[in-house]
Amino acid sequence: MQGLVFWLIYPILWLISILPFRLFYIVSDLIFVLVYHIIGYRKKTVRNNLELVFPEMSEDEIKQIQKKFYSHMCDMFLEMIKSISISEKEIEKRFTFTNLEYLRKLENQDKSLIVMLGHYASYEWINALQLYGLKYRTYGIYKQIKNRRFDNLVKKIRGRFGGTLITTKETTSTIRYNQEKGILANYAMIADQSPKLSRAKYWIDFMGITVPVFEGSDRMARKLDMAVIYLHVEKKGRGFYEATIKPITEDAPNEPEHAITKKFVEYLESQIRKKPEYYLWTHKRWKHRNEPIPENSEIIN
Repeated sequence: MQGLVFWLIYPILWLISILPFRLFYIVSDLIFVLVYHIIGYRKKTVRNNLELVFPEMSEDEIKQIQKKFYSHMCDMFLEMIKSISISEKEIEKRFTFTNLEYLRKLENQDKSLIVMLGHYASYEWINALQLYGLKYRTYGIYKQIKNRRFDNLVKKIRGRFGGTLITTKETTSTIRYNQEKGILANYAMIADQSPKLSRAKYWIDFMGITVPVFEGSDRMARKLDMAVIYLHVEKKGRGFYEATIKPITEDAPNEPEHAITKKFVEYLESQIRKKPEYYLWTHKRWKHRNEPIPENSEIIN
């Protein structure tokens, strides 16, 4: 059954991916009408999230952000599909970096690097990073899809330009293996996921709400002496993004506990507050906010 679903849908995705960008974004506009006005996909979740973190905003302001967000979300979904066939030249034009020299400087220090991102702007086209002459292999961490054929398609799409995808379950073992073998690499991680309540050991203030947070990047960097950066991605126009590398630490073992996590949250929250329409508001980031914090948990201040 999974195979049938895949072969029914894949030809449509491929046809969309080869459309010229002018027609491509017309398709995105049509999907926006379907998702926002007709289906109303997770509109209640989006509205609740926006009202929760922006209590000072009026109803009209919330509605404006909500509508802009859905338009952006449809663009980003379609841009992932575009990755099936987009050329190297085109993606280099549309996903640019302002300060790659800093990344090259970190590579010359002969230590692996953790690239922390949030669900903000475009995290789909970060695979363009490998096109800019970096000497380290780039690994992208992702959550495995249950449908094996769609999972393979995602790995193929995101690995087209030389990057390697590994699942969240493979992350720790892959990093440790590479460290033991002396293989230096860049590891790109979307770090604003919400842990299961049973694994919610650390809690932090995010957008004014206390929520559980993953500390894997923080602990791994300090234990294995890895440099850490935040990838600040801005949407400059429809289908155009600009990434700036912001340092978190070059000396992780000497950082105080939780300092890396706190800096990441600070950077991400700053972006969200400036242009909230580009954050993934369908993401249930605050779903545990009313849960009692377990006794063995720690609140990061």
